[in-house]
Amino acid sequence: MKAEQRHRIMAEVDASLRIVEIDPQTDRRWEAFLTKLPDSLIYHHPVWLQVLEEGCGFQPVHLACEDAHGQVRGILPLFYARGFFTGRRYLSLPRTPVGGPLAQDKQALALLVRAAAERARNEKNTLFQVKMMSNALDGLLEGFVGVPWRETYVLKLPDSPDRLRIGNPRNHARIKWAVNKAAKLGVEVHPAQTETELRDWYRLYLETMRSIAVPPRPYQFFEVAWKRLHPLGFLRLLLARQSVAGRSRLLAGSLFLMFGKTVFYAFSGWRREEMSLRPNDGIQWRAIQDACAQGFRYYDLGEVTKNNRGLAQFKSSWGGEPQWLYRYYYPSPRELETDILVSESRAHEIARAAWRRLPLPLTRLLGQLAHYYF
Repeated sequence: MKAEQRHRIMAEVDASLRIVEIDPQTDRRWEAFLTKLPDSLIYHHPVWLQVLEEGCGFQPVHLACEDAHGQVRGILPLFYARGFFTGRRYLSLPRTPVGGPLAQDKQALALLVRAAAERARNEKNTLFQVKMMSNALDGLLEGFVGVPWRETYVLKLPDSPDRLRIGNPRNHARIKWAVNKAAKLGVEVHPAQTETELRDWYRLYLETMRSIAVPPRPYQFFEVAWKRLHPLGFLRLLLARQSVAGRSRLLAGSLFLMFGKTVFYAFSGWRREEMSLRPNDGIQWRAIQDACAQGFRYYDLGEVTKNNRGLAQFKSSWGGEPQWLYRYYYPSPRELETDILVSESRAHEIARAAWRRLPLPLTRLLGQLAHYYF
């Protein structure tokens, strides 16, 4: 957006609009506003924000734009965080792939962004960051910089499972073959119903995070998410098991978050030595079929880090189309100038190799420390 366009938006802002801090847990206007907008996500929902507050300890400073009659015109989920290495930040949202404002019009959108940026500007050495599914915030504020972050892979769902086709006919046939193979080998997929099943899955998750050299999230986060989201149908954990000689073995499991029109494939764990049984294929097929049957229109397979061609190929094979995620910063941080936000240096490769050799309890501890210091 050009400078004159940006100035015109700000000049046209209705003087009766104002920005207020709001508690989505007690103010029903927040959730009511979400139901009016087609692009609202689980990450905007009050219960997800409650999970971030209780499970991660972030300080909420959620903002709303209201008119003279108290009607909400826009919302911005926002948390304040302070990390030992990352400093002070206003985030929309932390520990979440996307967030950002939702608004009925550009006036409310601009006011929300400006209000959050002013908070950061008024506090020394404080950054305001927004994670978006698009570049829709370009040009709203001088010094508010947006950059492509990573690609996420999104599958558009038909209005009926009978019309579901994953890619071209050859690709769809390959997927059906893998799913049928899993079934013939006794692999069954079912939704978890108890927290005991969640704990069993968490160990697989820890093993998987170690193998891909990513610090795991603390169990407390998943425990809170299960208690808050699962009863409302916003969280689902699908488990793949194989029964042999009357004994059931957990092979893999994936956790999904859902609201509005979109299901997010959020977290996963599996036994690497059992991948020939195709448990993840069984889980993905069940999740996509169910999402389609329940009326969801988008299945987000999640983001892919730079140069991870194997993961990108897997998500493409399931029909995911690449879509850029954007991160906006105010003021522009030094990392953007030196291009180290997505660094793939030799030092990072060495660190990842060392991580894969750590004992599982140590990776869990380090994951907890990373959670608090970054």
